[in-house]
Amino acid sequence: MEYTLVFSPLLGAIMSGFFGRYIGDRNSEIITSLLVSFSALLSLIIFKEVVLNNYENNLVVFNWITSGSLDVNWSIQVDAVSSVMLVVVCLISSLVHIYSIGYMSGDPHKTRFMAFLSLFTFAMLILVTSDNFLQLFFGWEGVGLCSYFLIGFWFKKESANAAAIKAFIVNRVGDLAFALGIFLIFYLFGTVNYDEVFKQIPSVANADVTPFLNRELIYLGLNFKAIDLICILLFIGAMGKSAQFILHTWLPDAMEGPTPVSALIHAATMVTAGVFLIVRCSPIFEYSQLALNIICLVGITTAFFAATVALVQNDIKKIIAYSTCSQLGYMFFAAGVGAYNAAMFHLFTHAFFKALLFLGSGSVIHSFKDEQDIRNMGGVWKKLPYTWALMIVGTLALTGFPFLSGYYSKDAIIEFAYMRGNSIGYWASLVGIFTAFLTAIYSWRLIFKTFHGRYENKNLKLESVHESHYVMIIPLIILGIGSIFAGFFFKELFIGTNIDSDFWKNSIKFLNPLSTEHPPLSIVYSTPLLVVLSIPISYYLFVKNKNITSWLAHENKPIYNFLINKWYFDELYDYLFVKPSKRVGNFFWKSIDLKTIDRLGPDGISNLINKLSNNAVKFQNGYIYKYAYIMLLGFSALLTYLIII
Repeated sequence: MEYTLVFSPLLGAIMSGFFGRYIGDRNSEIITSLLVSFSALLSLIIFKEVVLNNYENNLVVFNWITSGSLDVNWSIQVDAVSSVMLVVVCLISSLVHIYSIGYMSGDPHKTRFMAFLSLFTFAMLILVTSDNFLQLFFGWEGVGLCSYFLIGFWFKKESANAAAIKAFIVNRVGDLAFALGIFLIFYLFGTVNYDEVFKQIPSVANADVTPFLNRELIYLGLNFKAIDLICILLFIGAMGKSAQFILHTWLPDAMEGPTPVSALIHAATMVTAGVFLIVRCSPIFEYSQLALNIICLVGITTAFFAATVALVQNDIKKIIAYSTCSQLGYMFFAAGVGAYNAAMFHLFTHAFFKALLFLGSGSVIHSFKDEQDIRNMGGVWKKLPYTWALMIVGTLALTGFPFLSGYYSKDAIIEFAYMRGNSIGYWASLVGIFTAFLTAIYSWRLIFKTFHGRYENKNLKLESVHESHYVMIIPLIILGIGSIFAGFFFKELFIGTNIDSDFWKNSIKFLNPLSTEHPPLSIVYSTPLLVVLSIPISYYLFVKNKNITSWLAHENKPIYNFLINKWYFDELYDYLFVKPSKRVGNFFWKSIDLKTIDRLGPDGISNLINKLSNNAVKFQNGYIYKYAYIMLLGFSALLTYLIII
């Protein structure tokens, strides 16, 4: 069953990618969607077995690498953490495949698109079912490569190519650190297999490791424990893949890809890989309080930063993209305070409502003939009743409206952070509450400006706006159901008081047990109260009295420009890295390559030969005395050579 689950998407990718021209567009769409849907069904069966029967398994597909002390298998590991990820990846991916049949109906390259989607799914499955860091890294790079293919799918569009390259390069920064972390793990432990590494952690954390490391690494004049350095390197890798603060800049630009790609990357696959890595490596991170504090600080910073930027964005997909960035920040600061189960719970619920919002925005864009600016929408809720209703469900879940899925998972993170009982936990909970309020404001801004108020599009008549095809609406309905009920039905399973010993078992390590006490009522009720109050506030600001919004933007122009330009990170990186790199590249190109290497190398040799040949041609003039002269010179040279030797 596990083999079929993992390799079905690969089979679909091969059939659509290599044989799509023979079997046709529609057959490619059906085959890939059926195979991924079959994997989704199997993932639900495996999840049920894990929940009801504590099922665990490790299937060795084949022996992958054996070199010296390095012995790595290609395996399929199933436990509590991987079973949750299998459901998230396969279920969301299957719905995205089905949705794509309608959304990409007019695209001439549908077979290639479906192949890339299936290959993306396969790479993520390889990542989450690995039992060693090397296979994890293979899947890690696989989803990075597929994201490059999918973000730049419309390769004739310059902005799409630029976005794909940006995502690829920014992720290389994190991937370099991740690779260094894996090298250090192998150096210290002599293995890259999870179980073997995790067993050795307690002894390595408090003992001299090697004469070279001597328990501490001296790096750039700073002393790091080896375990701290490993965790920090792994976290930097997670920062890149999950678009955390500093390495976040690729995520909004990834919206240049088709909307189904945005849903798949942001809800179920690539961006969740970083959270999965931290949770999977909880037995390591529990021994590094320094790394956990850094994770928590980066998580809260990301959550707040992305929420502030989303407040003023006008591209419907970029608003939701920054929302993803912010929600990932919640997951990371949950892991930073040791609440790995809460991080996984939010990852699980987030997959439903974020995929719903992305696919819902795709339905809006499809109806508006590829318009993405919410300032050119409005007044269409009656024209798009299903999309409107389902996006409201997704918005309510995202904002943490009482009794929807986001309410249970997001509030759990805030409460666990507060109950950690230290200063960083208190700070994380307060920032989390304020960020939840900002989330509600920008989320309702999107809804009100897209569906309510006056119709603002001057290029498209209101009568031409219509609801999407049922093949796009059905996935939205399924995601809507998950957005409503996923939190209520799974909260006890994921974050109940005895879950760490029942469901998660050994897949998550809790060195410092989470508090089972109830937080103060002020913490419990503050987030839901702010979320509910945000609805009338947003309605007044963005529908009832738009002049106030314009006045606020005008009176706070520096702040508005700061936010609309995304804290000027792109400009900063352009100044620090892009322009200096171009100057260095131009110097080496013009001064070293052209003026030195080419001039003295191939160009110089070719010019010399050309001059010699031009001069040699002059002797070919038909005069016998010149031929005799050349023969005499040649004979003299030969005679001189023979005398010398």
